[in-house]
Amino acid sequence: MTWAPCLTLAPARQNLARWQKALDFIRHFADQCHHCKEEQVLFPALEAHGIPTEGGPVGMMLVEHEEGRALVRAMLDGLARIEAGDDSAEAGLFDSAGQYLRLLREHIQKEDEVLFRMADEVIPEDEQKRLRQEFENHELKAMGAGAHEKFLQIAVDLETPA
Repeated sequence: MTWAPCLTLAPARQNLARWQKALDFIRHFADQCHHCKEEQVLFPALEAHGIPTEGGPVGMMLVEHEEGRALVRAMLDGLARIEAGDDSAEAGLFDSAGQYLRLLREHIQKEDEVLFRMADEVIPEDEQKRLRQEFENHELKAMGAGAHEKFLQIAVDLETPA
């Protein structure tokens, strides 16, 4: 699934609602839900199985989570400036969005090809089942009932060209 169509190079002022929806999705689903599950559940489990949190794959994920958060803050700032009438902020908004998309693509590839494979190797299956339950509990507590479905619908909406 890709929601890049909502971040087209059409003037941001014409697509404020889509930008706001995309940033809401990123901040809440990608970061508050997904990244926090990694940081609060998966990474401690990996550390308990001898994978250090500093340096290596886990350290790289943490650095990239912070880079992503900084880029989202930059996009929010750019969007707020555009909403306030500063059309000169558009170039920075597009630049930050492009950097975020590149970061996210590379981050997901590292998760799929390194981090999650490593987790499968060091965390026993019975513990993985317990972790999956902790992921669900985290999502319910942090996001509320039905949040996953809500954000999946937002992603579908964002895929549809304006």
